[in-house]
Amino acid sequence: MSIEASRAKFRSYLAQKGLRTTSQRLAIFDAAFGHQEHYTAEELLAHARAIDDSVSRATVYRTLPILIESNLLREVDIGLGEKYYRAATAGGTQVAQVLCLDCDRIFEISAPFMEWYGSTVSSKLGLRPVSQRLQVRAQCIALHQQGRCPNCTKK
Repeated sequence: MSIEASRAKFRSYLAQKGLRTTSQRLAIFDAAFGHQEHYTAEELLAHARAIDDSVSRATVYRTLPILIESNLLREVDIGLGEKYYRAATAGGTQVAQVLCLDCDRIFEISAPFMEWYGSTVSSKLGLRPVSQRLQVRAQCIALHQQGRCPNCTKK
């Protein structure tokens, strides 16, 4: 889905929920879709304020659930007490997260087998899957062999 289509979906979802489309919410949307990497709510706040300095922390925290509920944003919990977010991409609902233990970076890869797996194991119990996730914790081979990670963004 293009960013224009995603913005239209966001506006439509806000209207459906009886919420106003404000410049602050649109700045948060633009900040969320302006970054390819995962980010925290606080990082999203900083990115949104660079677009519109009137964006408040409260508005970011109130808008995040709206973006998640509308399936425009994906929330990633890696078990470290802080949640990360990333714009949902077309066809990207079945993804696996690979967490690099060396640089704390989150990689996402397509994992279409997850739909089959979730349906198969759930149906054996008479259930229907609602959500699932696959996370792999890994270490950088290049870092441990050569002392330098090609993916590392840490200084």
